[in-house]
Amino acid sequence: MKQFFSKFSRKTWIILGVVVVVLLVAVFLFTRNGSQQASAFQTEAAERGSIQATVGATGSVRAKQSAVLVWETAGIVEKVNAGVGEKVSKDESLASLAKSSLNQSVILAEADLASAQKALDDLLNSDTARAQALRTLDAAEEDYKEAYDYRLGLNGKITITDTYLDGGIPKVRTYKGYADAESIADADEKLALAEAKLDDARRNYERVKNGADPADVSAAEARVAAAQSTLDMARIIAPFDGTVTQANPSAGDQVSTGTAAFRVDDLSHLLVDVQVSEVDINSVFLDQDSTLTFDAVLGRTDPYHGKVVKVSQAGDTVSGVVSFTVTVELTDPDEYVKPGMTAAVNIVVEEVKDVVLIPNRAVRLVNSERVVYLLVDGMPKDVPIKLGSTDGIDSALVEGDIKEGDQIILNPPAMGGPFGG
Repeated sequence: MKQFFSKFSRKTWIILGVVVVVLLVAVFLFTRNGSQQASAFQTEAAERGSIQATVGATGSVRAKQSAVLVWETAGIVEKVNAGVGEKVSKDESLASLAKSSLNQSVILAEADLASAQKALDDLLNSDTARAQALRTLDAAEEDYKEAYDYRLGLNGKITITDTYLDGGIPKVRTYKGYADAESIADADEKLALAEAKLDDARRNYERVKNGADPADVSAAEARVAAAQSTLDMARIIAPFDGTVTQANPSAGDQVSTGTAAFRVDDLSHLLVDVQVSEVDINSVFLDQDSTLTFDAVLGRTDPYHGKVVKVSQAGDTVSGVVSFTVTVELTDPDEYVKPGMTAAVNIVVEEVKDVVLIPNRAVRLVNSERVVYLLVDGMPKDVPIKLGSTDGIDSALVEGDIKEGDQIILNPPAMGGPFGG
């Protein structure tokens, strides 16, 4: 061994030593650089889950039914029966005017209403009209039979009876004769008149034999409604079940025709109208689920939910952009959501379950092909992929050699870097 080492000069050994040191330093630097590069990557394990593709838009909340109620006549407010926040029922009186402050037509409507209501009750409950119609029909039938028999007797010979005086004593004589043309014409006219009256009597009886004439009932009901409408001018009446959202009158106020009194909203059904672009409208359908968030509702972490209840079939063009109105109804509203609030709406147009999720931020385009980089043995490895539905954060993997648990690099190397594109 000593002889082997003695074959090399001291200078040769120095050169060999320097080469070995350089190699060791290069290996150390390369390994360190690779470790530092690997530790610089942000990774996320591939997971399985569901993707909900959504169409997003914003809109304002409105009630399904909403009404601003105004006074229809002038007067002085006597009673106020409802305030803001109170629930009211259809046809409930919310406020009324003092009778002494009303004009004459409104005051007289109370008497007109009583009279019209009595007439309607008589029509509906009295049998007088039917009995009278039956009696008229019987009389018309008798008159017609008499006229018919008389006219029939004029078709041949007739017996003529008259009275004369014989020595001051009245006597009756009978002889045969023939009807003249004038008598026949007169009999025809009487028969036609009797037939017309009989037809009228039959029609009238048919109308009332099973109760009051529907036309008469409709007319009586119209008179009742007209009187009631005039009388109601002195009151504010709720048009549907809802909640008072605005209340203006106070007892003693002098109001005039057209003065706003109340606003009533049906808060049990809240809707949001949003504008969806023509690019997305064909993926929106009735009954699709939606999520809604409100900047005005603080402290709530979970979104509200809704369903699509209306999809417009005609678009509107504004500034060259075509959009369609889509209406979403909240399915879980609460007291914090109010008409007029702005809502951010996301309509779920597609849902894919049990797929590998790829973070959108990790996807790169290389040579017109989508790729994702995996961290394998500390080194990035590019994997070509094809993606499906997306929710804006993750996308569903359709094709690609990526399995659940693989480490996906979220900040992959740039093109031309030390590890390739």
